[in-house]
Amino acid sequence: MNERVEEQSLDVGENAQQFLSFKLGGEEYGIDILKVQEIKGWEGATPIPNMPEYILGVINLRGTVVPIINLRSFFEMDELQFTKTTVVIVVRVVDEEKGERTMGLVVDAVSEVHNISQEELRPAPEFGGACRSDFILSLATKEDKMIILLEVDRLIHEGILQAIDLNID
Repeated sequence: MNERVEEQSLDVGENAQQFLSFKLGGEEYGIDILKVQEIKGWEGATPIPNMPEYILGVINLRGTVVPIINLRSFFEMDELQFTKTTVVIVVRVVDEEKGERTMGLVVDAVSEVHNISQEELRPAPEFGGACRSDFILSLATKEDKMIILLEVDRLIHEGILQAIDLNID
């Protein structure tokens, strides 16, 4: 189940972007396909002491040590047993201070790649202090379903890495 995400020759259109959608807690989320390095089946991770509970540990991905983040736990959703559909989406993000970083995001299942045009995007609602909506890029409607598009760079840098740095200090 180790799949490399190949460049798709789909007709994206001039004002459309491609997003990989995935399931998490009964909802559908999406991230920019250009951030996705590959998709791997869940095989476990080596735990690292003194990390927040949403950091499951690290894996060795062809010589690169990749931290593995349980998005369910990070978003404070109910925990579920990992199944054969549980996957790790390996993403590459650019960190202004440390350059490019590779992280793994554990999700319930991968859905599909969507071409999403500007017309299909809606702004994320403001929930005040009750919910971190700053990781939401926007909402998209495709075939009568709502897809929550995540700002993966902000999620990694301002959410996960910031929490790790605070935990280490």
